Amino acid sequence: MSWIALSIAAAAFQTLRFMLQKHLSMGALSAGGATLSRFLYSLPFVVVLALVYAAMQGGWPGVGPWFWAYALTGGLTQILATWCVVALFAHRNFAVGITFKKTEVVQTAIVGLVLLGDLVSALGMGAIVLGLVGVLILSRGAEVGGGVFNRAAGLGILSGAFFAVSAVTYRGATLAVASDDPFLRAVIALAVVTVAQTIALSAWLAWREKGQLAKVIAARRTAVWMGLTGMAGSLCWFTAFTLQNAAYVFAVGQIEVIFSIFAAVMFFGETITRREYAGIGFLTASILVLVLFG
Repeated sequence: MSWIALSIAAAAFQTLRFMLQKHLSMGALSAGGATLSRFLYSLPFVVVLALVYAAMQGGWPGVGPWFWAYALTGGLTQILATWCVVALFAHRNFAVGITFKKTEVVQTAIVGLVLLGDLVSALGMGAIVLGLVGVLILSRGAEVGGGVFNRAAGLGILSGAFFAVSAVTYRGATLAVASDDPFLRAVIALAVVTVAQTIALSAWLAWREKGQLAKVIAARRTAVWMGLTGMAGSLCWFTAFTLQNAAYVFAVGQIEVIFSIFAAVMFFGETITRREYAGIGFLTASILVLVLFG
């Protein structure tokens, strides 16, 4: 099915983007600056793509009354989620940091229940508990705080919550675009969201982190690639959201855990402990149960 291929492609692009984002956040930029780079350097590409593709399809489509609420909520929560992930890199190594973020899959099921009334089966609840075990195992290995409830664990779980909300609201935004073309729905929603995110985060940094905007511009040679991979990944996610429930899309996207381990070992020279592998295994198993039986 096409949404499965899109989810796998999105995970691959996202791994590349987080590798670049980690590099930029290690001294060159603050967490906010690295987060802005992801949106700013996607902006020109996605806006041009949206305008050209919409023109090819007969013009800019209309949107439903809930489009703006969904799009802006998704944009804000994605900013907060990405910020948490970048800050998390200072506390855990690359693969485990990504795995903490991947609690988004379990949390998306919970958000779906709260916002949409989607019921979770007993087996699905078992998968959620299994995922929680994996998170607790991983957090015990965190270097900050010395216990289960520490800053690293909090940042990872919080990022997952924000990503869960953004996924559900992004799906709502794409479905509010008046078109039968999944890609047109995706690119329109993504263009609107990216413009809003860039404006909002630029204003925030200009107010709270003076000098970061200049550093973001100075880092353009690396950041532009982060923008391109970010755009590619987001287009895949958004298009998949138009075709399938967000929880299932994110569940297939768990292959990013495998991609991140490969990246950690091959590019960053990091070592994953046995405990961390066990935690990754528990979390991955919970996702597989949700996909197959949830």
